[in-house]
Amino acid sequence: MRDQLRAGAAIYNDGYYHAAHDAWEDHWLELEAGTDDEQLLHGLIQATAAVYHAQDRNWDGTTGLADSALAYLEGLSSTYRDVRLVPIRTYLATLATDPEVVERRPPIRIEHDETTPTRATLGFEATAIAASTLADALGFEEESIERAHAYAERDLAAGEDDSRFITLLFDFVREDDHRGIVFQRLTDHVDRRRTREEDVDGLF
Repeated sequence: MRDQLRAGAAIYNDGYYHAAHDAWEDHWLELEAGTDDEQLLHGLIQATAAVYHAQDRNWDGTTGLADSALAYLEGLSSTYRDVRLVPIRTYLATLATDPEVVERRPPIRIEHDETTPTRATLGFEATAIAASTLADALGFEEESIERAHAYAERDLAAGEDDSRFITLLFDFVREDDHRGIVFQRLTDHVDRRRTREEDVDGLF
């Protein structure tokens, strides 16, 4: 759950407010309703949605989601799963009564493990989660990202820390201005790797 938390927080902190929830949603859906972990992810998902609606000037949607997010988070400790919740709860309470606060100052940033994660600070596994999340949000084919992740993990297991797939996943997540070019290179490398492996399999 740590990597999902960091990936979603980094995506949110970098301004992809709507996309952030995708990093948490699959894990959240697997959790038993009412558990602390489920409450945390449910609250964070609704908090990021509230900020997204506020950015879109949907004030009614903002206040409703802020109230709901606050209800999910208020029963948890001040820091839960290394996420600092006090500033988030304070901000949600403000957003619920004054949604136009987003036009006067930037939204609250999510702190995790005493840092404020961004895409540039994520480790490999969190970056892979962020890559799939951003691919889905921005209209890139997720299969290529998933295959690149699988190949990168195989390379790491084989001791190949300089795997091209690792580099390309990091670049896809971090390079906003060149993401399309990076994705094309990643897809080309995935296709070549897949073809090479299929050719080898065909020999036996």
